[in-house]
Parts: sequence; structure tokens; C-alpha cells
Amino acid sequence: MAPASPAARPAATGRPAPATRPRNRKQLIVDAAGRVFSERGYHNTSMEEVAARVGITATALYRHFPNKYALFAACAHVMVDGLVAALDEVPAGAALTDVLTAVTRVTVAHRASGGVYRWEARYLDRDDRRRLGVKFGRLAERVDEAVQREHPLSDDRLRAMGALGAIGSITMHRTSIAQRRAEELLLASALRVAATDPAAGRRGARPVELPARPVPRTRRAEILAASVPLFARNGFANVTNGQIAQAVGLTPSALYRHYPGKIDILAAACLQAAGLLAQGVEQSLRGVTGPHDAVVALAATYAAYSFEYTELNSVAEAELASLPADLRQPVVLAQREHIAVWEQQLRLARPELDPRQARVLVHAGFGVVVEAGRRLRWRDSPDHREAVTALAVGALGL
Repeated sequence: MAPASPAARPAATGRPAPATRPRNRKQLIVDAAGRVFSERGYHNTSMEEVAARVGITATALYRHFPNKYALFAACAHVMVDGLVAALDEVPAGAALTDVLTAVTRVTVAHRASGGVYRWEARYLDRDDRRRLGVKFGRLAERVDEAVQREHPLSDDRLRAMGALGAIGSITMHRTSIAQRRAEELLLASALRVAATDPAAGRRGARPVELPARPVPRTRRAEILAASVPLFARNGFANVTNGQIAQAVGLTPSALYRHYPGKIDILAAACLQAAGLLAQGVEQSLRGVTGPHDAVVALAATYAAYSFEYTELNSVAEAELASLPADLRQPVVLAQREHIAVWEQQLRLARPELDPRQARVLVHAGFGVVVEAGRRLRWRDSPDHREAVTALAVGALGL
């Protein structure tokens, strides 16, 4: 074999050759940052933490993104850009299955970072939110066109948004399941949502009894009641003690007589949300016979709860990552108990499902409620509750 040319030989310096910078480093950064933002939330994420995930220095990270916001905005857009690009490759007039298959593949591939869009996008500035909304509107329009071709109903994109909610639910939990199996489950769930008549929920609907809305009778309860809409509207990190105090007519220092800190108010809100939902489930399952009826009752309860306690529910879902581990654990345990009830009843109704498959479908039902409710702007009425319940039941395959 001929000896290597001098130019090809490594320099005899005793030092290892410098690592080659990956050509796709910027994409690697965005992928890693999306996972961190989804896990920890925008305000709890640092550039140093993202750099460590990528295996580079913070200085190297700043060569690609000037600040955390620029990186966050890139993460918020990356998934919807991928969805739009995937649908652009699907021919016009394609079957609904082909359209939803493209959406499902991209969503599952971006599962670890997709949570940025659902909850953290509220921290984007007005222009970025507008651009993101335009892109998502284009995506929803394409899905709705396919839904209407195969299942024509005048429902103002409600089924399209419900189908997207079922698919997007995979970004909101960590159930371990093979990618291919997740795609199959979510695609089938979304197709069922698209084929469901929202008016079907009005036929024989069982009234849902929710616990009465808590009436603040103490200063502590007043502080909690005033904080929830502030957290829901502005995000926990953007709300100050002064704003909370002003809402209840106190000085900021007086808050500490009732809560050790703002984080404790958030923990109380999350526990209140879990408690109200648990009470609603207990009431709705009284007298129910058979797993099918139990699952329908659970779906109706979750839809009613989401309409009745929209702000409280959004805070509990969006801000859980803001809680430190010791305050988060009781909330997580309550959520797991709630999901376990769904999982047990769904597997009794559909014995062919294993525990992981059932759990994925339960979350798909939650996703339908979230996106369909958003489409209805959470305008509460019996018809809206029943329509959303029907779509969620469809997602579960009953």
C-alpha cells in the first residue's frame, strides 16, 4: 500500500485532531432545546443547560442564537414548520388517511419537543405568535378540507381540531411506546374523531355533576382565587407578588402571612384542580354499570370540568413544570390516579388494548378536549360540552 501523502498525514504534535463541527449543529441545538423547554418550561430553562445537552459550551451556543428568546422562538416554530412541509408533499385532494398519516409521523418524531407549542408558546412576542398562528391555521385548513371531503358536516373545523388534538397528545406525556405503534394508535384515533358526528353526544347524554365552584371564604382562598386568572393569562413567571396583592387589596408583604411564596400559591392551584377533577369523577361514576358507560361518563366529566374550570385547568397543565420536585410530587400522584381510573375502564371496554396502548388513547381523549375546546373558545354551553364529549369518546374507539 502506498504511504499517505504529507497532506493526508495527521500532524505529529501529540495532540488529538480537533473535532469536526457537525454541519447540522444548529438543528441539533434546536432539537435539544425543544426537549428542555418542554420538560422544564421557558423560564426554568437556561442556555447553559441547553449547551450541556448538546455537548458544547454556552459560548458556542451563542454563536448560533443571540439569546434564549431567539432559541425558544426557533423551537416553537420548528414542529409546525415540519407539519406544513409534510402536508405540502401530500397531493391536493389526497385521502384523509394520507393527510393524517403525514401529520402523525412528524408529530411522533418531534414528540420530545412538541410540548413547546401547546403551553409555552404564550411566552412568544406578538409577532411570533401571529406567525405561528398563521402556520397552524394553514395546517388546520388542510386537515379540515380532507375531513369535509370524506365526512361532510358543517362543524367549523371542530373535528379537524379534535383530530389534531388526538395526534398532538403524544407530546404531553412520557408513556413508553414504540414509535410505529404510537403512530398506528394515534392515526386510528384521529380518523375516528374525524368520522364522529359531534351532535351524537346530544342523544341520551347523561348530565354531569361537578363539584360546586369553591367560594373564597378566607384570605388565603381569596389569594388563590385571584392568582389563578393572573397565572392563566400572563404565565406564572410573569406574575408578580405585587399584582396578586393588588388583586386582593393587600400589600405584597402581607401575602407571606398566608403563603410562604408565590410558588406555594401555584402548588395550591394545581392541587385544587386535581381535587375538583377527582370529586367530579367520583360523582359521575356513581350508579354507572359497565365499562363502556363508565368511559363515556369519564369523557363527559373531563369535558365539563375543562369548560367549567378552564383557567384553573390550564394553569395546572401548563405550569406543573414550574413546581419544584417536592411540591410537584403530590400533583403528579393525583394525575396518575386519575389516568389509572380511565385506563382500567378503557381496558375493560376494549380488552385488546395493553396498558400502554390504553394510556396513549386516554391522553388522546384529553388532547381532543383541549383542542376542540380551544376551537370553541371555551364558550360554555350544554351543546358544546356534549359535542366535545362525543369527539373524545370517538378518539377512544368506543
